[in-house]
Amino acid sequence: MNRHIAALAALLSESREQILKEWLTELQAGNSARALGSDAKDAGDLLNALPACLAGGGDAENFLDGRWAAVHAVLEGLSRTRAAQGSTAAETSRFVQALKKSLFSGLQERLRDDPTTMVDAVWEVSKLIDKMALLTITTYQRTREEIIVRQQQELLELSTPVVKLWEGVLAVPMIGTLDSARTQLVMETLLQRIVDTGSEIAIIDITGVPTVDTLVAQHLLKTVTAIRLMGADCIISGIRPQIAQTIVHLGIDLQGITTKASLADALSLAMKRAGFTVARAAKTAA
Repeated sequence: MNRHIAALAALLSESREQILKEWLTELQAGNSARALGSDAKDAGDLLNALPACLAGGGDAENFLDGRWAAVHAVLEGLSRTRAAQGSTAAETSRFVQALKKSLFSGLQERLRDDPTTMVDAVWEVSKLIDKMALLTITTYQRTREEIIVRQQQELLELSTPVVKLWEGVLAVPMIGTLDSARTQLVMETLLQRIVDTGSEIAIIDITGVPTVDTLVAQHLLKTVTAIRLMGADCIISGIRPQIAQTIVHLGIDLQGITTKASLADALSLAMKRAGFTVARAAKTAA
């Protein structure tokens, strides 16, 4: 082990509590409103992992290999947690960068009689902390992307609910743009609900779809075809005058597919096909 690496490892092992205290002080100075509970735990975990990694032959040049696995685990864990809690990438990176000051001070005190080793050790710390901070940013960004994708999926599922309107009658109210991913989700969810409920009629309501173009029509046709292959029938409701004109102008062929202007009309037709009769109750004499 190089002398400057050995000096850094010794500093982290022998002066852990002092380094931790100075590190937290630096963090608090940068943001006095921040609660230091999670900072103290994360800082303590990182200070526990660093000496062992250095003793195992780790240095700034090989920071990405397995010798730094324990430090990677701590940094990735705190980055994921802070991303989920709403902290910014800059705040997460600054948490690690704040460690530099206390390490620089400790090395200067320990190596004041060996300036060459002190310079090497300070440079090693600078490179190491920068790479640690970069790892937190990379992990943070990846975690935020995963969160965004998950939230988009959840919103997609919420925006395409399958509702049981009556015995044997299901409905999917579509709101917003209808793209390939959403069509696939609607198809999978609706087909599964048809199997689960034994429904014979499905209504796809496009009242909330702002525009219908050739691509949207193709998506609808695919969904209708899949529903029919399951042995059920399909009605498309929400065909407003503007949408009807657009479909005609685009030359889209919806022949063979039952369409209705409103969900109420579609439900009325679906109930007739299902063998139900709805009648207004006779008024009783006062």
